[in-house]
Amino acid sequence: MPPLPPAPGLRRAPTDASGDPAGDAAGAFDGPLGDAPLRTPFDEALGDTALRTARTALAQGRRQAARSLLIHTGDDWDRRGHRLTVLARDPGAAVRAGDWLAAEPRSADAATLLALALVHRVLRGRDDADRAREACDTAAALAPADPTPWLGRLLLARALGPERELLGTFTELRRRHPEHHHAHHLLIARLAERPAGGRAEVHEVYDVAELAAAEAPADSPLAVLPVVAYAERYRVLAATGLAPADPAASGHWSGPRARRILRACFDWWLEWEHDDHPRRHLDLNHLALALSCAGRPAEAAALFRRIGRHATPAPWSYVHRDPWTAFRAARGHALGR
Repeated sequence: MPPLPPAPGLRRAPTDASGDPAGDAAGAFDGPLGDAPLRTPFDEALGDTALRTARTALAQGRRQAARSLLIHTGDDWDRRGHRLTVLARDPGAAVRAGDWLAAEPRSADAATLLALALVHRVLRGRDDADRAREACDTAAALAPADPTPWLGRLLLARALGPERELLGTFTELRRRHPEHHHAHHLLIARLAERPAGGRAEVHEVYDVAELAAAEAPADSPLAVLPVVAYAERYRVLAATGLAPADPAASGHWSGPRARRILRACFDWWLEWEHDDHPRRHLDLNHLALALSCAGRPAEAAALFRRIGRHATPAPWSYVHRDPWTAFRAARGHALGR
């Protein structure tokens, strides 16, 4: 998939710099199949119990669990990126990773954790972007085949850089792992912000997403990327006043192209569902939102049952300032409550 040329006049719509909505909101959440109501925060670990254990230990100043976790993750690049990103979001991660790197100066795991932790500090407005870029470069030099330091650079480019930087960084990352899930989501989020003209279903972000899905192996979760593109484009349209605030009334998921994409993505999920992909719940939430907004509650219900407790802020915050409210309303409607 060749990178697109930069487009002038890029218009931003609000997300956090990861491409996901800002904040880790919490709210009342009925259990997945009618359990007693819970008070459940969004958990970025997305059901990865080993990651949750390592995150807790790292926050307490103990790095051995994180060290062991990353060793066992190996070159499962999507899982490595997911785990390191979640670990790096902890407010104390930069200090812990710095201590780790001081003890093991040649540790690519420590260097990459430090790099991503500094990136997230930059995204929270608490550190210098050049320092974070240098840390990413240091980590990349220690592990040239690893796309994860480039994920750090991509997060920075998504938030702060010109589009040419984003495209160049994505190219480097994709050279190391062509199907990188998080990287494609970041690219699609940024491309969705390009201005558009003509008919509603004509935008290059849809073309790029469909091409990436077509070029990926048949069992790749990138098959759901076209649905992600529709959510990102709605985010931009709603934020700039070009689409109604009510997604179900917008018709955004009801055009011929959207219907074709939804049918193909839901059929792909039925055939190829991957219970082991680290970011699978993000795809399921995107697909559940799209089917809910398209007026297909029976299919959405199957997805909500699979999602269970693993709601994700994106894409529900795109359609409501409180993503829990949007998620619960859509889930209740699909399940007939």
